[in-house]
Amino acid sequence: STLVNALVGEERVIAFDQPGTTRDSIYVEFERGGKPYVLIDTAGVRRKGKVFETVEKFSVIKTLQAIEDANVVVLVLDARENISEQDAHLAGFVLETGRALVVAVNKWDGLSPEQRDDVKRDIGRKLAFLDFARFNYISALKGKGLESLLKDVEAAHAAAFIKMSTPKLTRVLEMAVEQHAPPKNGLFRPKPRYAHQGGKNPPVIILHGNALEGLRDDYKRYLESSFRKAFKLQGTPLRIQVKEDEGRNPFEGKKRAPLTESEATRMRRKKRVRRKVYGAD
Repeated sequence: STLVNALVGEERVIAFDQPGTTRDSIYVEFERGGKPYVLIDTAGVRRKGKVFETVEKFSVIKTLQAIEDANVVVLVLDARENISEQDAHLAGFVLETGRALVVAVNKWDGLSPEQRDDVKRDIGRKLAFLDFARFNYISALKGKGLESLLKDVEAAHAAAFIKMSTPKLTRVLEMAVEQHAPPKNGLFRPKPRYAHQGGKNPPVIILHGNALEGLRDDYKRYLESSFRKAFKLQGTPLRIQVKEDEGRNPFEGKKRAPLTESEATRMRRKKRVRRKVYGAD
């Protein structure tokens, strides 16, 4: 609630310095920098042993529903508290629902340098699976770090609703496979051939090819990293799905998008290496 009031610039909701005081999800419309926003102030999800009342349990359900309704979730953590198992479960729920995510570590101004290092180490251990999200260290009460927080929210929203062309997706896939081919799974080596977008919020990339059911999880993570880097997908989960193809690539023969300058440089570098090793292109 304190963060909502700080972003809006006035006291729209009552704020208490105590978890569990907000019981219902409150929708707050406001404008900042000429852009309209709708904030959903939700009930904080307290640690299991501290949820006493039935009404509070219903408020937790409403919080989870608000996460599903949101385009971007801002997960607010208290810098004075260690990351709890409940915090990690809530972050995991955001990831499962596929919502874009920005993490705000609040009350940062009250910590010493040593305490700040401890908090960052704790986050690195317990929330390592949120490596796609940006972390902001803020003070909602003093209004510090809010502009950076909103910029990351905008970037996460743009990434969640990005439109990725099939030619560029396929080119990124081809370059990734050329650099590091999929390992064999038994007698067969998976052969990804092309890719296209299958959805938004979260972005879904569908790979087509042969024996793709044999793609290992670590190789899928490698491909995910390649797509994230190429399309600057910061702040959103990314789903990769596979589909077995019997026939040819339906996009084969179609005009491909021109290579960017950096991609062309990489291709020329690879050709030079091949000439040195094999004596030919």
